[in-house]
Amino acid sequence: MVIVIKPRGENIELELLRSLRVHKKLEEEDENNYVSLEKGWAGEKQFDQLLLGLTNECLILNDLLLKVNNTLFQIDSLLITQKKIFIFEVKNYEGDYYIKDGRLHIINGKEIKNPLIQISRSESLFRQLLQELKFNVPVESHVIFINPEFFLYEAPVNGSYVFHAQLGRFIKKLDAGAASRVSDGHIDLAHKLASLHITKNPYSRLPDYTYEELEKGIVCKCGCLGYEDTKGQTLFCKKCGFVEDKELAVLRSVEEFRFLFPEKRITVDVIYNWCKV
Repeated sequence: MVIVIKPRGENIELELLRSLRVHKKLEEEDENNYVSLEKGWAGEKQFDQLLLGLTNECLILNDLLLKVNNTLFQIDSLLITQKKIFIFEVKNYEGDYYIKDGRLHIINGKEIKNPLIQISRSESLFRQLLQELKFNVPVESHVIFINPEFFLYEAPVNGSYVFHAQLGRFIKKLDAGAASRVSDGHIDLAHKLASLHITKNPYSRLPDYTYEELEKGIVCKCGCLGYEDTKGQTLFCKKCGFVEDKELAVLRSVEEFRFLFPEKRITVDVIYNWCKV
């Protein structure tokens, strides 16, 4: 049985960019960051579903930001079994890549960060944190390439990489290696790690924006500002044809406004202007 101690909460940076790009045209850097975050988020959610298929008892903590010796490190997915702790770095890359002298390159020659270096750093820091918590258990880390359209030339045979075609066998191996139950000590450790999670990510790159520059209107489920006020109890989207209850749509838009402008006072006039209905 899989017990999720820390679910994968919303990515605040991604949520903000999702909202902003409907109301304004993002700068190229912000748009590229949005695309990267959206893709990474989708890959992590796919891997979450695979781990939920494990049958033996284990504990899962997602999207951890921890600190040890004044050094921050991030873990996409942490799996605690009775015998071992697994750290996973999930990448949703697609296309052809190659590795040379331990460096990862896109096929056109451009070098990118090798996730193996990143996860090795996280594993080392996590071991130090376990020592501080006086918990002695083996730790193993893997980079998960979740996308079936990813191919890595010159991939090491005995490395920590797990490719899409290997995922089924890899999950079965994880399950077979896990005991039927975890101890109370493992559960205490999981809750302690969850309590140490740092909620405000200093690595987030949030764009600047003002109320005045944003295009006003209620966002439809199709992601546009195409709602037309029918003067009745519903709104009609001119782009996708979706019909939504006006009161529910306005309440949802109020929450969006509160998220984008937490410092602003909410009044009837402000919301009337923001929703344009």
